[in-house]
Amino acid sequence: MSNIPETGRTPRVQNRLVVIQIVVFSLLLTLGGRLWYLQIRNGQEYTDEAKNNHVQRVVQPAVRGSILDSRGVPLADSQTHLVVSASRTELLKMKDRGTGVLTRLAGVLGMNPQEVVDKVRLCDAKTPQPCWNGSPYQPIPVSDEATTEQALQIHEHAEDFPGITAEPTAMRRYAGPDGANTSQVLGYLSPVTDEEIAKAKNSDSPYLRSDQVGRSGLERTYDKDLRGKAGITRYEVDNLGRVTGQGQTDRSQPGSNVVTSIDSRVQAVAERELNNAMVEARKTFDKNNTRKNYVADSGAVVVMEAKTGRVVAMASNPTYDPNAWVGGISGKDYAKLTDKKSNYPLLNRAIQGQAAPGSVFKVVSSTAAVNAGYPFNRRYPCPSSYSVGSQTFTNFESQGYGDITIGRALEVSCDTVYYAIADQEWKKDGGINPKKNPNDWFFKTAHAFGLGKPTGIDLPNEVPGRVPDRKWKQDFFEASKAAWCRDGKKNGTFAEKIAYENCRQGDQMREGDAINYSIGQGDTLVTPVQMASVYAAIANGGTLHQPSVGKAVVSADGNSVREIAPKVQGRLPMDAKLRNDIDGALADVATTGSAAWRFGGWPQKQIPMHAKTGTAEVQGKQTTSWFASYTEDYAIVMTISQGGTGSGASGPAVRKIYEAMYGLDEKGGQDLAKALLPEPATALPALRPDDAGNAAR
Repeated sequence: MSNIPETGRTPRVQNRLVVIQIVVFSLLLTLGGRLWYLQIRNGQEYTDEAKNNHVQRVVQPAVRGSILDSRGVPLADSQTHLVVSASRTELLKMKDRGTGVLTRLAGVLGMNPQEVVDKVRLCDAKTPQPCWNGSPYQPIPVSDEATTEQALQIHEHAEDFPGITAEPTAMRRYAGPDGANTSQVLGYLSPVTDEEIAKAKNSDSPYLRSDQVGRSGLERTYDKDLRGKAGITRYEVDNLGRVTGQGQTDRSQPGSNVVTSIDSRVQAVAERELNNAMVEARKTFDKNNTRKNYVADSGAVVVMEAKTGRVVAMASNPTYDPNAWVGGISGKDYAKLTDKKSNYPLLNRAIQGQAAPGSVFKVVSSTAAVNAGYPFNRRYPCPSSYSVGSQTFTNFESQGYGDITIGRALEVSCDTVYYAIADQEWKKDGGINPKKNPNDWFFKTAHAFGLGKPTGIDLPNEVPGRVPDRKWKQDFFEASKAAWCRDGKKNGTFAEKIAYENCRQGDQMREGDAINYSIGQGDTLVTPVQMASVYAAIANGGTLHQPSVGKAVVSADGNSVREIAPKVQGRLPMDAKLRNDIDGALADVATTGSAAWRFGGWPQKQIPMHAKTGTAEVQGKQTTSWFASYTEDYAIVMTISQGGTGSGASGPAVRKIYEAMYGLDEKGGQDLAKALLPEPATALPALRPDDAGNAAR
């Protein structure tokens, strides 16, 4: 055993430990310095580079679902086009940044080379159209009108066209079956905006930059159903824009189909007859007002199922071709659609056109009168005019009928019966100084008929119309008083005198206001769809439905069907007896009353017709033509702005729509083989799984 003491090893061990500590400390110091250099000294540079190495998504758009009529016929679908696209990523790898390829491509497509180059540049605040506003990693469409020969030339000489593809791509098509345009009902698409992308970012249906969005009509209402889900392929991209790898791929899912209650055949007839009525009105001399031919500048017609509120046809004139929006609308076409001279064809006047209803409003006034205590079958004076102080209110064409019932007043459209009843009720309510809780039968009844508010139809931007009751009167006065008091003059022009009077008394419900209101004049405004809803409710016994166009949403594979059931909004404020009395009076309008001269030979026993004519006077314009009608199955309402009388302009067109639907000839004979829709369609059409976006049927 060694006799060397243990303390003899201690210096060597300690020295080794010191060396190790120095080495470790040096390594830590070096590592810390390197971390400082990377994270602090050059931290931002490496952070920026890391950000530039990221994943890019390339979108394969989903095929948009079809909008179908009640028989399954496409009103809007997707049609395959040969689309030539350029990969900007591939072009930028070339020495000339793809200019040579794009120039050769322009030669094949018959386009200007500079136009092709411009189409693949990226949009920014300083770059004018054409340019690409989507992802730079997305194939950029150069032409959607390539021919088969052009596509073959690109494929056969692929070495001359690197980065160029010519592939079939689905694009929206508005088919126009049976010649039915249906433009304002269908609406149109346009690219999604940055604001919309940001707003929908956290929703259950976010937008992609490549999405097309419904901007009006059914395309907008059912956009979420129709759009489907785009496919996404993820690529790893470095800071130079080079693809370094491919990640997960999600397949696209086609959108659902929307089945509507529109019948394209009836729609085509409605559009044609509305246009023809307007053309004929322009040939008619206005003997009662301007002493010129009628202008007939716009119009609308609604065909509605009486028992459900479903819309079978809805036409608005002037109209436009919705295909103008496909692939991006040109500045020239957009200017035409929004120019004042075109009279704004983008408006759906069936739900956005407000006008005084004239005598078609008298079903409301008749109901109000009976509910206020005036028996329907009692006789009331119908003189040719009704005077209040120095002001005289006349019947249209100043004809009197002696003492008649309210039913007869509806039949011959006697204004003075309603003038007198409304005047009496105004006085009972306190006149110019109303009592604390006036009855306001005429105003309350209009609200109960669903007027003064949107019907809730499944089309965007519906307007509410107007019931000029006391609240509206007060609100309008407060909003207008400053301008009236500024512009009014006691001894000025007519307009200045009116402003002067309104400044002093514009909040008062005056006697003349009540009298004019009773026949649908004055400040009263309605839309065609509101009046169609009213007359459909009278037809079915008094049930007000929420009008609708959508009937069902069907998945692309046909396995999922979401039916859109009719919705009841309420009951008309009339009992069964009053409803039957009004129903009988409206039947008399078509047989012996103001519309009889237009319905000669109609098979009244077989298909009872009920109608009401309306001729609304508008300050500074020619009269507005209204014709409201119904059978057991349908209600049809037509209006023509500056079109003349109800029976004169709109009546014949409405009859022709009914004749087409029921298969009637001019003498009243019926041929069911020629009938387009003798009774409403109830069952949904049978759809094939490939009906979504399939234009080839």
